[in-house]
Amino acid sequence: MKEPSFWHERDRYSRRAAPITRLLLTPVSALYAWAGERRIRTTEAESVGAKVICIGNLTVGGSGKTPVVAAIRRALSEQGLRTASLSRGYKGKLEGPVKVDPSYHSAEAVGDEALMLACSGEAWIGKDRVEAAKAMTQDGVDIIIMDDGHQNPTLKKDLSIIIIDGGNPVGNGMVFPKGPLREPVEPGLSRADAVIIMGEPAHDIPEVRAFNGPVLKGQTVSNGPPPHGPLVAFAGIGRPQKFFDTLTSEGAELVDAIPFPDHHSFSASDIEYLTRLAGERNARLITTEKDYVRLNEDQRKDILTHPVHAVFDLSALERLFQPLNGKTT
Repeated sequence: MKEPSFWHERDRYSRRAAPITRLLLTPVSALYAWAGERRIRTTEAESVGAKVICIGNLTVGGSGKTPVVAAIRRALSEQGLRTASLSRGYKGKLEGPVKVDPSYHSAEAVGDEALMLACSGEAWIGKDRVEAAKAMTQDGVDIIIMDDGHQNPTLKKDLSIIIIDGGNPVGNGMVFPKGPLREPVEPGLSRADAVIIMGEPAHDIPEVRAFNGPVLKGQTVSNGPPPHGPLVAFAGIGRPQKFFDTLTSEGAELVDAIPFPDHHSFSASDIEYLTRLAGERNARLITTEKDYVRLNEDQRKDILTHPVHAVFDLSALERLFQPLNGKTT
C-alpha cells in the first residue's frame, strides 16, 4: 500500500495533517489498538525448544529489519550455532512451514524477504509462526531469528529487538490507520530488550530516550560503489526515496527514479515502461535486492542491483545473546 502523506506530518494542526480524515479514523484506530493490546495480553505464548530472537518494529512498512536479521543470523552462525530466519512469507502463495531454496522457490511462492534472506543463509517461512518454529526445531535449528512479529504473541520470544527507521521513526505518532504505528510506542518498547535505530534520527523520540535497555545506532551500508554511467532507479520498498538518496549520496549519476508500492509485483508492462524510460535516458536500470528477487528470469535481464548490509555494534548485544546458548560469548 502507499502510505498517506498525513502519516508523516507531526504538526497535527497543519492542513497537511488531514485533521478531518484523522478525526474520522479515530474510532477505527482506537479499535485496532485495543484489539492488538487484548491479543497480546490474553494469548499464552508457546515455547518450541529452539531459542527465538524477534527482530520487529513498531510501524507498518520498512524500517531496515531484514538486513539486521541477516547480520545477526550470520554472527550467531559463525559461533557454531545453526541459526535460521523465519518469515511469514508475505504475499507468497505457500503457507509453510517451508525451508526456502533460492534455486527452486520464487518470490511469488515464498515472498521477497524470505527469498532474499535465503540467498545469504538458512531461511524458512510459515504463516503459522508456532508450527513453523516447531518444524525448524525438529530439523535441528538452534536459534530462530524471527523477521517481524513483535506484535505476534503466539510464539515465545527469548529476545526482542525493535528496529526504528531514523528517517521516519514513528510517523505522526498515531496508530493505524490514523498513523503508521502498529501499536502505541510505550507498550511496544516495554516488551523489547534492545532498540536499533537505523540511520540518523530525523527528530527526538522521547519514548526511546526513556528506554532502559541498549539503544544502538545502525545504518545500511552498500556492498560496493554504484555502477558508473547514467542510471534509472526503481524500487518497491517501504521508503523508495531512501534507496534513491543512497545512490545519489554515493555518487551515482541518477537521471530518473521511479517509486512503486512496497512489495510491488512487477508486471510485463512495468518492465516495458522502465526499459523504454532507460532507453530514452540512455541509461541502465538499477533496483534493490528485494525488488530484484521479485523479478522473473526474463525481467532481470540487463537490470543491475545495489546490495546493502546492516552495520551496528553487535558487541553491545553480547550480554543479551549469552543466555541463548552456552556456546555464545
